[in-house]
Amino acid sequence: MIETILLAVGSGDGDRFEELTQQAIDIAKPTGATVVLAHVISADEYEDEVQSYHDAIDRMGLDLEQGGVPPESLAQETEPVGEIAEELEAAGVDVEIRGIVGDQADEIVSLADEVDADNVIVGGRRRSPTGKAVFGSTAQQVMLNAPCPVTYVRQGTA
Repeated sequence: MIETILLAVGSGDGDRFEELTQQAIDIAKPTGATVVLAHVISADEYEDEVQSYHDAIDRMGLDLEQGGVPPESLAQETEPVGEIAEELEAAGVDVEIRGIVGDQADEIVSLADEVDADNVIVGGRRRSPTGKAVFGSTAQQVMLNAPCPVTYVRQGTA
């Protein structure tokens, strides 16, 4: 029985968020599963996002503490995470958003284990075998190391 689906979404998934969302709905809705929508960013990206957040607060003239911004807060505001969450909720699917700072593949696999995921959904681009060997592939690493089946949503050819 499928109870928990981990949908891993990166900042590069904007061009395929509809396919990722539909895949999650197709699996979650009939089973009543909860979708854990995860956005993993590198430490450098996180620092850039926090700085942008604080710059926006300053421009609005608000006086907030210059503390850390929880990764979940950034994830909810990151495209396409917010859009995917809205579409999942509109389809009647329970959603939990997680924001994580770290290595994408490692953190996705760890989170899949932590939430006891029954399925992981990841997106990816077409890459040559040489491209994968030279640059690595987050989706490939997740498929090889996840504690459960992985659904791979490939970037469309259109």
